[in-house]
Amino acid sequence: MLKFHHIVITGASSGIGEALALHYAAPGVRLSLSGRNMERLESVAKHCREKGAEAEGALVNVRDEAAMKNWLLEADKRAPVDLLIANAGISAGTGGVENGEDSAQIHEVFDVNLNGVLHTLQPLLPLMHGRGYGHIALMSSLAGFRGWPGAPAYCASKAAVKSYREALRGSLRSSGVSVHVICPGFVTSRMTDVNNFPMPFKIDADKAAQIIAKGIERDKGRIAFPFIPALLCWFLGAAPDALAGRLLKGMPAKRAAGDQNRLSES
Repeated sequence: MLKFHHIVITGASSGIGEALALHYAAPGVRLSLSGRNMERLESVAKHCREKGAEAEGALVNVRDEAAMKNWLLEADKRAPVDLLIANAGISAGTGGVENGEDSAQIHEVFDVNLNGVLHTLQPLLPLMHGRGYGHIALMSSLAGFRGWPGAPAYCASKAAVKSYREALRGSLRSSGVSVHVICPGFVTSRMTDVNNFPMPFKIDADKAAQIIAKGIERDKGRIAFPFIPALLCWFLGAAPDALAGRLLKGMPAKRAAGDQNRLSES
């Protein structure tokens, strides 16, 4: 059984990030948590400490490459990081707007969901590689299997993370560093709470954290869940474009970033 001693989780102030922090919290475990809401983040860290872990939160934006590098390297100096979970992300789409996504929204989604992952990964990967051990889990989505018409930038950013992990895992195969991609369906969180459309097979964040932790424990490269939505998304990704387009026609759109209710995991 894998035993992690120092775990870094971004976007840990709510949703899956919070659930993962609480799942791993235990005596002998150090948790370095980041997010953009210090009040919620400190509440998560407090509950982790109550479970016996050493936990501290840091107000760091994953879009800020220099700030992320400084925070991550300082965290690793205190104790070598052996599990890194790049979880922070935002959700936005075309819902409520007439002309699709504007440029600002597209850049923001990619900056957080893709560049934010890279800013989280890059400082620690050389250190893990040098030590010959470590696990890195990158947050994608089932939406990364096929572009949905209601969320172009979101789907594309998650697909990029998924493809990057696939290549990275292969290139690091003999290094001792294992790379996982997490592809959840609908999970109860502040992000999905604002969706005004049906979300079939939605699961709670605690269940999602258990599935993710089990997948990492088993060294699964791709941790996609729940099973039926994951199978359907895989099929849509493999299906001929015309067929997939017909099947997805009329699917509901995610809320646009201009909607004040659009919320971030980080």
